[in-house]
Amino acid sequence: MKRLSGWDAMLLYSETPNVHMHTIKVGIIDASAFNGTPTIEAFREILRARMHKLEPMRFELVEIPFKFHHPMWREHVDVDLEYHVRPLTLPAPGGRRELDEIIGEVASTQLDRHKPLWVMYFVDGFADGSFAVINKMHHALADGVASGNLIARAMDLQDAPDEGQDYEIDPEPSRSELIVTALGDHLHQVARLPATIRYTAKGIGRVRRSSRGISELLRGPFTPPSTFMNHALGSERRFASATLPFDEVKAVSKQLGVTINDILLSITAGAVRRLLLRYEGHADRPLLVSVPMSIDTDPGRIWGNKFTTIAIPVPTHIADPIQRVHEAHAAALTAKEAHKLVGLELLARWASYFPPAPFEAYSRRQAVSEKPKAMPNFAVSNVAGPRERGAVAGAVVREFYSVGPLITGSGVNITVWSYADQLSISVLTDGVTTDDPHEITDALIEAFTELRSTVGHTHDRSNVDSATPTATAPPQLDRKE
Repeated sequence: MKRLSGWDAMLLYSETPNVHMHTIKVGIIDASAFNGTPTIEAFREILRARMHKLEPMRFELVEIPFKFHHPMWREHVDVDLEYHVRPLTLPAPGGRRELDEIIGEVASTQLDRHKPLWVMYFVDGFADGSFAVINKMHHALADGVASGNLIARAMDLQDAPDEGQDYEIDPEPSRSELIVTALGDHLHQVARLPATIRYTAKGIGRVRRSSRGISELLRGPFTPPSTFMNHALGSERRFASATLPFDEVKAVSKQLGVTINDILLSITAGAVRRLLLRYEGHADRPLLVSVPMSIDTDPGRIWGNKFTTIAIPVPTHIADPIQRVHEAHAAALTAKEAHKLVGLELLARWASYFPPAPFEAYSRRQAVSEKPKAMPNFAVSNVAGPRERGAVAGAVVREFYSVGPLITGSGVNITVWSYADQLSISVLTDGVTTDDPHEITDALIEAFTELRSTVGHTHDRSNVDSATPTATAPPQLDRKE
């Protein structure tokens, strides 16, 4: 048994009937080299043989009586793969649109908290003979880094212990054991409180000594305007996917002297600008995005949440694609600097002291509010996934997609995972935000195409006449990948 961290627990308390807090991972697998016949029975046997490497998939949530403390994980439970691994067949014609629709349906229902908090779907019916695996896992189990490491283990891309295939099932704890353990952990938390206060004070001191000044770093992001994306969510989810060539995005980032994350923020701003003009007829103000930032990239970490969330204004009001890149770059630098000065672990440390029942009640109130307090317009994630393609029983995982949950009051989540030579784009919406979530993926591809074309044009002109710089020539910034 082990206690959920405050941050893990917050992801449970934030869940309501219309705000689902699971993540979705999708692998599309080339069946031609599969060792045997690719059936759900064969896949269950493959997973059964690897369960000893995938510890979080054996965790079961244990609530504390009277919500006296954060829940605990019962670490070793019997996993019924007949329940957790389920069959699905794509409707004709068995293409990507049909897969995206099924992923949306899978994302629309919540996980049963009386079982280990994950389910997988073995999806056949592809026109080209491929199959797919859709994994739905609660965010409380793992963040993006932990999920990536877990997937690498599942695809044998990361070393993992070979022993322990037959593990002993942990007994169920009694109510008295849970209460006594909770009381002891509360006492430990009280003992850690002075260190948390010192950590907070040091962060405030760093901000005061900053050359930028307190007002600039602590005034916080602006209050964002409400858009077509911002409303009380329904329970339905819709999904869309697309890819970008990793090398091309990297090349553009190097030409402009910015990070790949800056490029993704800028094309996201460009895509949302297109949608604002389509749905609202104007795009005259920047919007606010929620961006997770990992604070623990240990390749051995396969469970738990070690991230902070940064609010970054993105230039949806700027028409020029190169100017959008540099505005996004500057905004991201400022937001990251402020967060580091205050302390990347500040929210996570204080989350340990949030009482469960009041936080759950607050989440329920916010979930049904048409104007939730201080919420960003939408969420954007950029996660570094495996740099080589994995395999399942000899069959190559050709494509991989991941998307996080929708946050309260926001109907759009855009998640980008790097996988081998591609950037995999996943978009999740609720049922009313857009007519079709593929509008967003199409707009993202269009925004990158426009940026790449503009950068290429500027680069070509500078080669022809280096003495006459173009109006869109970017400034020289620190180069990062």
